[in-house]
Amino acid sequence: METIAPLLLAWWDAGHADLPWRQTRDPYLIWVSEIMLQQTQIATVIPYYNRWLAQFPTINALAEASVDDVLKLWEGLGYYSRARNLHAAAQIVSAQYGGVMPRTAHDLQKLPGIGRYTAAAIASIAYDEPVAVLDGNVIRVLTRLFDIADDVTVAATKRLLWDSAEKCVPDDRPGAYNQALMELGQRICITGSPECHRCPLTRLCLAQQRGTQMERPVRPPRKRIPHFDVVAGIVTRDDGRFLITQRPRDGMLGGLWEFPGGKREPGETLSAALVREIGEELGIDITVGRALRSIKHAYTHFRITLHPFEATWEAGDVQHLGVTDHAWVTVADVDHYAFAVTDRKIIKQIEAGAQQMRFDLE
Repeated sequence: METIAPLLLAWWDAGHADLPWRQTRDPYLIWVSEIMLQQTQIATVIPYYNRWLAQFPTINALAEASVDDVLKLWEGLGYYSRARNLHAAAQIVSAQYGGVMPRTAHDLQKLPGIGRYTAAAIASIAYDEPVAVLDGNVIRVLTRLFDIADDVTVAATKRLLWDSAEKCVPDDRPGAYNQALMELGQRICITGSPECHRCPLTRLCLAQQRGTQMERPVRPPRKRIPHFDVVAGIVTRDDGRFLITQRPRDGMLGGLWEFPGGKREPGETLSAALVREIGEELGIDITVGRALRSIKHAYTHFRITLHPFEATWEAGDVQHLGVTDHAWVTVADVDHYAFAVTDRKIIKQIEAGAQQMRFDLE
C-alpha cells in the first residue's frame, strides 16, 4: 500500500484535468464544487459553478441570500436538497463560525448536507488533513486494485473499503492524492472497459492480474424502476393569467414552483386525476381542456410521464392545502421563479403557443 501514493501523485503531477475549483484552496469554493458534482457530470457543473460564484462569491453572501434566489440559480441542476443544504449550512457558518469553514472533516460533518466523503474532500484539499475519500470512482478503483469480490452495497464491505482508503492516504499532499484517486476512476479505471494500459497502478492491481477487472465492483442486480403517470394543469383565469404553486420545502423538489397536479391513481382517467389533485391541494374547481405534449423524465428511483393540460378555473379561492404558496402569473413572469426541468418544458410549450392560447403574455 505504501507504493500507491507516489505512483498516483506522479501521474497526477504529469498532467491532470484543469478545472475551475482546482485553482483554489478556498474551502468554500471547494465545498460548492463538491456539492454540485454529486450525481452530476463535470461539463454540466462548470457553468453553474461559475454563475454561482459570480452571485455568491463568499459564504456570507450565500448566507444573506433568500432560499428562493438560491433555488433559482440552481434551477436545472437537479437534486435540489443540495442547494437548500448549502444555504442552510452557509447560514450556520456565517452565524457560528464567523464565515470561516471548519478546518477538520469531523467538524465539517456537523453541517447540513456534508457527509463523510464531502467533509474529507474539503478537509484534505483545503487544509491538507490526511483523511480518505470514498465515492463511486474511488470504490471502482479500490475494488479492482485489491480485487474485492464482495457486494459494495453491503455495510461490511463499505467498512472494508473505508478502511482500505484510509490506509492508503499519505500524510504529504493528501488533497492531491485524493483528487488523483478520483480522477483515475473518472478517466482511466472507468465502468465497463478500464484502460489498464494507461493506469499508473496497473502492476499493483490484483483484478488486472487475475483478469477480474470487468467483474468489479460487485453490486446486486438492479431492481425494476417504477413508472408513474403524472398530471399537471395550466389553470387560467378570465384575465389570461395562469396558476403556479410552490412545493413544500421539506419534500422532493422542495421550494420549487410547478404547475399544480400529481400522480394518477389506478383506474383514473388523466383528466379526473387532475381535477382530484387540484381539488385536494388547492380547494378549487377546474374544467380540464386540451392536452399538451407529454413529457418523459427519469429520476433516481422512478420514472414519470408528465401529462400537461390546459384548464380553466371555475370556482373557489386557492387554499394552501398541499402547497406552500401560489401565484397567478403571465408568461413573462415565470423567469422570476425556479422550476424543475419538467415544468420548464411545459413553459416552453406555453411560450411556443401563447399567441394561439388564451394566456396573458405580460
